[in-house]
Parts: sequence; C-alpha cells; structure tokens
Amino acid sequence: MEPLLRVSGLCKRFGAIVVADDVEFELARGECLGVIGPNGAGKSSLLNLIVGLVTADHGSIVLDGVEISDLPPHRRARMGVGRAFQIPQPFTHLSVYENALVAASYGAGLRGAAASDWSMDVLRRTGLEGKAEKLAGALPLIDRKRLEFAKALASKPRLILLDEIAAGLTEPEVERLVAIIGTVKADHAIIWIEHIPHALRAVSDRILVLNFGRKVLEGPPAEVMDSAVVREIYMGLKADGVA
Repeated sequence: MEPLLRVSGLCKRFGAIVVADDVEFELARGECLGVIGPNGAGKSSLLNLIVGLVTADHGSIVLDGVEISDLPPHRRARMGVGRAFQIPQPFTHLSVYENALVAASYGAGLRGAAASDWSMDVLRRTGLEGKAEKLAGALPLIDRKRLEFAKALASKPRLILLDEIAAGLTEPEVERLVAIIGTVKADHAIIWIEHIPHALRAVSDRILVLNFGRKVLEGPPAEVMDSAVVREIYMGLKADGVA
C-alpha cells in the first residue's frame, strides 16, 4: 500500500535537548500508528513537527507525495493534517456545533450548507449530536475529548494526529473513545500517542517506540508491548528481565 505519510531523517534539537533524532517511518491510509515512550521521549514534539508548530532542523515530511516540511501550519491543515490535543482546546463560549463549524469552515474550507451538514455529520459520528447546542465550556471531560476529536475530524483531514486523547478518562469512557476512533480509521491515517496500552492495542496496526527523540523499535502491537526494549525503557528491566 502506498504511504500517505513518509517521514525521513527527522531531526530537531533545542540547544542540548534532542527531541527528534533521525526519526523515520511510513503510514498508509487506513493505518493507525501508535507512539509510546517515557515522558520527554519526543512524542508530542514529533506531532508538533508534522503539524508545523515546530520546524525541523533536518529531514523530510512528505504527505501524499508532497514535501510539507517548510509549509506553515495552516497550509498543512488545508492539505489534510488534523490534530487533537491532550488538553482539549474548545472555543468555550461557542456551542458544540459552532466549534465543529469553525473547523469545517476554516480547516476544510467549506461554506454555507456544506459546512453545516458536514459539522452535524461529524457530531453524529462522535456521539455529540444530542449536545450540539450546549456550550463547549460546560461539557464534562469525556465530551470535551470527543469534541477535540470532532474538531480535528471536521477539518476533513487525511492524517489525524492524536496526543493522549484518552488521558484522564474512566475505563468505560476510554472504551467509547476507542470505538469512535475505530469507526473513522478506514478513511484516514492516524498517529496516536497514548499511555493506555490496551487502547493502542485495540486500534493500532503498528507501534513505534521513542526514547530521547530516537526511534528504538517499531512493529506489531503485541510484539512491541511485550518486548525487552519496552520493559527496559519503562521499568528499568534488562533484556533478561533482571533489574
């Protein structure tokens, strides 16, 4: 399958701190790449580099055959890069529907009835249709998380970047969120940073492990999660299982 996203030789440092050290991977439409690693491993920085909030020192980011490394964030958004943040960032004074409409209008470039119809379709897909008229600032955490995902989806992305979107949710809420993400996976490429292993196992096709900005492992979820490398990074255990 031809990759939608190709990242090659991606490097970024802030002084002595390296957040991306020759990172490379490919991702096709219909695939979900889970990303794990300890705090400070460079996970969120990787998403910031792809979305354009941070400019790489070296390397290449190619989206559907087009180099986007030097493009500003709004150009990348119009080309199909959507982002959902760990801490939801709704327009609190606007309704749920109006939040989705802003994304549809300025992210997807839709107008009039097309923007309105698409916004409501996205709210249906994310379980928010019944709360369309509620103020975003009054939503409980699970619905703010859903709205964060809905805003990303409303921009009509081809690539969706999810940054610990399940953090802080109860187990039933995580299950509902995983189900929603699973329903849109077939039509998108997804990169999902998460610290909840079973959530990643449920959706991801592959998992990439970062440590100090460098990719140390990439492979099938079960194989990666059970690897000695992951045990050592997270728990300080050596390859033979002895601390």
